[in-house]
Amino acid sequence: MKIVFLGDVVGKSGRRTVASVVPRIREEHQPDVIIANAENSAGGFGINAESLAQMESAGIDFFTTGNHVWDKRDGVALLDEKTNIVRPANFPNPAPGVGARLVPGMDPPLAVVNLQGRVFMPPLDCPFKEVDRQLDALHDKARIILVDMHAEATSEKIAMGYYLDGRVSLVLGTHTHVPTKDARIFPGGTGYVTDVGMTGSNDSILGVRKRPVIDRFLNMRPTRFEVAGDDLRCDLVVSDVDDETGKTLTINHLQLKVEA
Repeated sequence: MKIVFLGDVVGKSGRRTVASVVPRIREEHQPDVIIANAENSAGGFGINAESLAQMESAGIDFFTTGNHVWDKRDGVALLDEKTNIVRPANFPNPAPGVGARLVPGMDPPLAVVNLQGRVFMPPLDCPFKEVDRQLDALHDKARIILVDMHAEATSEKIAMGYYLDGRVSLVLGTHTHVPTKDARIFPGGTGYVTDVGMTGSNDSILGVRKRPVIDRFLNMRPTRFEVAGDDLRCDLVVSDVDDETGKTLTINHLQLKVEA
């Protein structure tokens, strides 16, 4: 199975980037499934029906999220209404949505698990203990399993990668919007990247206009952030996974630029 995973899609610029690069990805790599982290896709914070629909029309099959998934009130209901999206599994119950799902229509089955880290982030249930529960529930349902580890600390992400080595197919880090050049396959056959990166404006600070972010650092007062719109790029991972064993055979970390 060939899996493509796009880094955090940021606002309108990110959705424009998706519309531009996904047809190229389909033609050049012929993936079986394309997954994207969508937690910043609506105005830079949260999700809504319009943002998800635009990305689905462009060719995204499934969505992961993270801590910003709750930022749009109308988007929270989508977690229960849609069958192609997950939120971090280690939010305390009861919480809208689910933290793991089988991707609809995949043969062989593909399961996606979403986790959120706790280092430098709001306190949640333990992602390590939670992923054990999720994998127990997925036993005999899917041999191919992708984990989106949405976390700030590189150490926590790497620890999760080694913790799950040989138990899942892929552990892909999200959240920081900065791609890391460390795509590899662990000894047990799990493909790993500390952070996939971002889909949106490269001429920015994590996808938003530079000046307001700099001003906040200078004066330490609340500043309105706006999504940037120049130099659009997509950070992504392309992986080949063995259908029988669920082990990753190849993993490549790429960046595609939207031509003006």
